[in-house]
Formats: sequence, C-alpha cells, structure tokens
Amino acid sequence: MYGKLHGACLYGIDGVLIEVETDLSNGLPQTAIIGLPDSAIREAVERVRAAIKNCGFKYPSQRVTINLAPADLRKEGSSFDLAIALGLLTTSGQVVLPAGERTLFIGELALDGSIRPVNGVLSMVDLAKREGFHSVLLPEENAGEARLITGIRIYAVRHLMDLIPAKDHGQYAIEGQSKDPNSNYLSDPINDELTNQVTNQVIKKSNDPAPIPVSNQAENHDQDKRINARQQIIIHAYDHLPQADQIPMGEVKEIIDAMEDYSDVLGQLHAKRALVIAAAGMHNIILIGPPGAGKTMLIRRLPSILPPLTGKEALEVTKIYSAAGKWKESSPHLMNIRPFRSPHHTISAAGLVGGGGIPKPGEISLAHRGILFLDELPEFSRHVLEVLRQPLEDRNVTISRSRAVFKYPAHFLLAASMNPCHCGFFGSDTQHQRCTCSPAAVARYRSRISGPLLDRIDLQLEVSQPKDWREEKESLSSAEMRRQVLAAQAIQIHRYSKLPFSWNSELSGQMLRKYAVLEHNAAELLDQTMDALGLSMRAYDRILKLSRTIADLNQSEKITVSHVAEAIQYRNMDRAHASFSEE
Repeated sequence: MYGKLHGACLYGIDGVLIEVETDLSNGLPQTAIIGLPDSAIREAVERVRAAIKNCGFKYPSQRVTINLAPADLRKEGSSFDLAIALGLLTTSGQVVLPAGERTLFIGELALDGSIRPVNGVLSMVDLAKREGFHSVLLPEENAGEARLITGIRIYAVRHLMDLIPAKDHGQYAIEGQSKDPNSNYLSDPINDELTNQVTNQVIKKSNDPAPIPVSNQAENHDQDKRINARQQIIIHAYDHLPQADQIPMGEVKEIIDAMEDYSDVLGQLHAKRALVIAAAGMHNIILIGPPGAGKTMLIRRLPSILPPLTGKEALEVTKIYSAAGKWKESSPHLMNIRPFRSPHHTISAAGLVGGGGIPKPGEISLAHRGILFLDELPEFSRHVLEVLRQPLEDRNVTISRSRAVFKYPAHFLLAASMNPCHCGFFGSDTQHQRCTCSPAAVARYRSRISGPLLDRIDLQLEVSQPKDWREEKESLSSAEMRRQVLAAQAIQIHRYSKLPFSWNSELSGQMLRKYAVLEHNAAELLDQTMDALGLSMRAYDRILKLSRTIADLNQSEKITVSHVAEAIQYRNMDRAHASFSEE
C-alpha cells in the first residue's frame, strides 16, 4: 500500500516542497524514514506513533517506509510530523482526505495529538500558493502568519481531534442529529444513517460558502474495503480569516509618531542633515565624536524618518523573521516598519552574518531593508567587522555547508558610532577635559577599523558637543526631516520605476554613469579632490551616489558643484584614517 502527501521545510529563508511518501508492506513491524532526515525528523516516528494511538487510531503493525523526496536535499525541523501522521493514516485506510483538494500539511505533533507551531510558515505558504496548492493545513498558532498570504485557503487546527467532526467542537452540526458534548466521537456508536451522512457529505459550519468534496475511499485501496466512519478524518474549511498585506497608513503613522523624536536633540543640525541624506538614499553612516555628544541618541531616532516598507519589502522582511522564529503575531499584518538591530559588541561573526550547525539568519539579515546599528564600532572584534565587507557590497550573504549552500538577503543601512580615541576626547579638548592618548595610541585605536571597511561607509561625520543649544528655541523634528526623505524617495521611485532597485545607494556600473552625471565644474572638483585626498575608486563612486541623493533632496535633476562639495565633506575621515596609519 502506497500513499503520498506534501509537506514543506525551510532552505535558508525560502520554503521547499517535500513529497512525503508512505509505503506499508508485509514484514516485521518497523519504521524507517529515508531521504536525508535530521535527528528531529528521525525522532518524529515516536511522536507520531504516540499521537496516533492517543487519538484512538491504530499505528500500522507492518513494515513502514517513509521517504522524503527529493532524497538528495537535507531536511531539518519538525514540520513534517503532521504530514507523516496523516500519510500513515490514509495509507492504512483509517482516514480519507478531500478528493481533488491539493493540500500542504505543516505542523509538529505532541504525544497527545496536539499540533504545535513551527518556524518559517510564511515562506512555506507563499511557496504553496506559487506552486498551485489549493489549501494549507497548519497549527492554529501559525494561522495569523499564514493568512498574510492571500489567495489560498488556510485550515487551522489545535489537535488531531479537531479534524474529526463532532458536536463538542462548537458550531458543528449534522442535520437532524445531536451529540452529547461530553462524549468522544471515535467511541460513540453510529447508526447506518449517520454513517452515510458522515461518509458522503461534509460537516461544515453554517456560514461556510461551499462544501468540500470528500471521497468515499482512500486512493490505492481495495475497492471493496469499507471505511469505518468513526475513524474518518474530514478536513473542515474553517472560517476564512481576514487577510491583509500591509498595515493601513494610518496605523503606520501612529507607530512612527510614537517613536523617539529628533526634536529631543538640541543643536546638531549638521548631524541631522547627514542623517536625512543617509535615510533618503539608504547610505551607510558613521558618527565620530566625544562621549555625550549625542551620537547614539541621533542614530536611535533614525527609524523615525525612514519611509515604511513597501509591500514587496514587507514580505521579504517578515519571511526572514518567520524563518528565524522571531516574528510575533502582534497584528494581522506584515511587518511594515523598517527593522532596527543593535547587537552588542561581543557578538560573534556567526551571530552577525548567520550560520551555526543548522544555519539561521544573522543580525545583518534581520536588519534587511532596515538599519544595523553598531555602537562603539572599534570595540567589535576585527574579524567580526571584516565579515561585513562582502555583504555591504553584494547585499546578501552566502553560507556554505558540506551538504548545502544558503543565501540570506542583507540589504541594510549600516549606522555606526565611535569615539575619536580610547579616552574619547581627541580633537575636542576643553578646559576641563583633555585627551590623554598619545598619537600612537590614537592610531592604534582607529586602526581597529580597516581602510576597506571605512571605504564602504558613505557618510563619515565628526560630531562635537553642541555649544549654543540653550539659545535654540525650536529643534528640527522628525516630521520635518521625514518630509524631506519622502520627497527624495518619491523622485527615486519614479526614476527607477522600470529597474530592479529603488535607492541611489544601489546604483552601480552603467546605471551609475547614466543617472549620476556631473556638471563640468562639479566633475573637475571631484577629480581634484581625488588627487588631493588620495581617495579610492570605490570612494569616487560613493561620492557620486551621495551627490545624486543630495541633488534629489534639493529637487534638482542636475548634480552641481554645491552637491558634490557637500558630499566630499563627508569623506574627510578617509584622509584622517590614512594619516594615522602612516604614523
């Protein structure tokens, strides 16, 4: 006897369809799972065995072979439990499933038959929809996540017994029949009339739009084999849950307004201007200044001026958090506020870029389409910082294992802060605070950040202690800064509407030469600066991108001398870094 159902697992952050094939043959009772399963899947045999028995069914006392195809792909996790259990029950003739209903089964089983949630459901359901599945059966706790994908039916269950039509499940009804709410459907005597009704019609809620056809016999079974209606599971179409793919803009505005505001930061207009440029073009930024200058305070308010995620970006980000098990069902919507991740400086390289025995997304992937904030940048391990170089260029990270290669998206805005030296007061001596570091000590401190990494940071800004903040009557607010950012973003969206990107920081190669054309005087200024400061060609390209964003903020299609001059002033740290390295 042979049967086949479909399950799914994660491959990186993407879902992968797996055929769960079940074969029952004569021989000594034993169960074998093949197809490169991990330990969690091998242990599924005992979970499934106990769940089947505790729900009143009989575990097949035959030679059982369960194959997970494709056989050359490593399978991990506990999401196959439900598909394996239903595969055994359908193949042994104890249950029937809806005919013509292509269903994906996802869920982990407890020993009592409860169905527990799993990670990565969003990616699996999205794949099921693209592959033409009609429905997905999954744990009730994952239903809110699954319903974010529209156009596919979601069946949400808490327990295997929820699949059995019974009056005590609430709001179920068989026409002309009643049932003791305290009794068990499987142990109740059923007369012939009720048997025919259960076998040939769907038990449904009164407000279901249409019944789901149910076959009278399991596929590949003998035609004369009768199915005991007391052991027949009928998948019931639960109420269609409300679905949405974006938070209404009114809710987004409320969330943004609740964030910390730049109006709390007095002075620092130069730093606020740089942060507006960074947000408008998704450019990397680093703030360098003495303790108490407000570096961390400035960057932590950066999410308040970023535009909300688009529908496509929201799906990408929510998939990552779902795969990492960090998405919490706090609202029936995709994540629409850009993520802000701020790992501690003791983080490992694997924690930052992802990895582990069973690879998981790291902090740079969790910051995808958002902000990765590294506070006190030189305190991070040199090795940890160097692994950022490739993701900053390619906007993804590839993790290779002996059996598989995983690619995680990592398109983020890197925001960092640091002191100018170990004591923190180099270049900002006052009567009460003086730098105690020698030139060699300052050079050693700054050399913790390599030149190639610094080269990939577009805006390098020195922040000093504000002096005239008491005289400032009104500070620039997040709302005003956000209006500038949104206006510049609208220009970029229109300009790149037919291209696979939407930010100036993503320009490269031919597209950079096409959309970042300098006026003659501006080009001469940039060439002279290249020679004077000894900037790299990467720095040259990044100044072009930065100039393009500054021009957009000024509502100018042309890139003029003033735009290039402003962009150049944010690259002064390149020269400072070089001079310290020479010393």
